[in-house]
Amino acid sequence: MPAFDLAATPLRDLNQALHAVTPKTNDRAFEIRNPRGSHAVAVGCSEPVTVAVHGSVGYYCGGMNAAADITIHGSAGPGVAENMMSGRVVVEGDASQYAGATGRGGLLVIKGNASSRCGISMKGIDIVVGGNVGHMSAFMGQSGHLVVCGDAGEALGDSLYEAKLFVRGKVKSLGADCIEKEMRPEHLQALERLLAEAGMTDIEPTEFRRYGSARKLYTFNIDNADAY
Repeated sequence: MPAFDLAATPLRDLNQALHAVTPKTNDRAFEIRNPRGSHAVAVGCSEPVTVAVHGSVGYYCGGMNAAADITIHGSAGPGVAENMMSGRVVVEGDASQYAGATGRGGLLVIKGNASSRCGISMKGIDIVVGGNVGHMSAFMGQSGHLVVCGDAGEALGDSLYEAKLFVRGKVKSLGADCIEKEMRPEHLQALERLLAEAGMTDIEPTEFRRYGSARKLYTFNIDNADAY
């Protein structure tokens, strides 16, 4: 198992080692100690590797992830898993603002709370938050799912497109064009799957409410109605 102590090894060496992994590489489990709030840890991973980060990180950890399974045993600064394409990023603690921003795929799990603008401009990523999210979460969310097991702050889903939002607790206020919608069987099934993938099987999907776009702020094409 490749191990990196960022108290003694430059961050550049770690990311270069991750980028050097090829389909023929056998050892794919990386361990990182003493991150000490370092920025851009494990960014741009393009091969299916596992990365365990023991400690808290700064901004952009797991950014542009394309295949890796990254677990942060601590909290994460702004932009964790930003622009993620696939794979999984798990934050055992809390996450700062714009977690999962512009993500196009994969799963982001935040077991604690997330700050403002969680899932901003999400484009296919699935985000499961065990606690609360801050204001303007899922702003301009285009597709994917945001699951909030706690409460949501002000202006949830402002200017939302077709992302699906599920909130278990209270919503302080809804943003422009975001409304509560019917929870149909297919939504319960999707929610059950996401909670299972996030390891939160003790939470019942029936405890959530669903929110989505009223489709009044943009030109909606009825040919795409079956997408929602």
